[in-house]
Amino acid sequence: MGVTLIVLAAGYGATAGWLLPRAAYRFSVEPGEPWRDRCPQGHRVRGWLGPARCRLPAETVVQGQGQGQGQGQGRGQGRGQGRGSGGRPPESAAPHAYGRRAVPLAALVGALCAVLGAAVGARPEALAYVGLAPVVVLLSLVDRAVHRLPDVLTLPLAAAVAAGLGAAALLPRAAGDGRLALLGGGALGAAYLLLHLINPAGMGFGDVKLALSMGVALGWYGWGVWSAGAFLGLLYGALYGLILLLRGPDERNQGYAFGPFMAAGALTGVLLGGFGA
Repeated sequence: MGVTLIVLAAGYGATAGWLLPRAAYRFSVEPGEPWRDRCPQGHRVRGWLGPARCRLPAETVVQGQGQGQGQGQGRGQGRGQGRGSGGRPPESAAPHAYGRRAVPLAALVGALCAVLGAAVGARPEALAYVGLAPVVVLLSLVDRAVHRLPDVLTLPLAAAVAAGLGAAALLPRAAGDGRLALLGGGALGAAYLLLHLINPAGMGFGDVKLALSMGVALGWYGWGVWSAGAFLGLLYGALYGLILLLRGPDERNQGYAFGPFMAAGALTGVLLGGFGA
């Protein structure tokens, strides 16, 4: 059962990772700006899930052929109108990739879900941890790109983690405590809120909202795991900040995304709790 669970988790993660690049591109905008709906070359991006690859729009082909047939009658030049040399579409309309590549992201999320599946095992909470891991990766990608954690992702994630682990607590073989999970979410959210009030420039309010879901995930396994995951998230971020300081004066005043380090700390804590359970 253990090997089967790991394989299923890896397959799910790889599939989800393959679908994330387009969503990461569309969500990566500054606060106050609308979500991206066009690729860097101006073509409309359709849908939210899938590889970040823009194919030749059908209307470009139809328009080019229509112009060619209308202008080239009797001269044999029709198909050259509205298209590039050699009968190819213009360069701006050629298929092209943008944003994150799908294959490395699929491998990363697949490996992450496989490790979570191995740590949590065949217990009901595995559905919550493995199922929601791609959303955490998506948030980390967006935060790294534009230093923003959108409410449309952080708040539903917190509700989903709480609901998922709350339901798992009612099932047999659950290795955690739903009440502690909720308390952990509130405690970590309050701690990050305090940090935000002390230093708003260094700790964004999006981090506070992400802390809710990370705290719920850590609190499930008890206060020991909660403390370890919360501390490691801060430690990872502090070490990265120290590296920036040591790299030179040009790096000192540059902010950096803290969400990925929060996620890494929570992941470490969940792995410790899962394997320990």
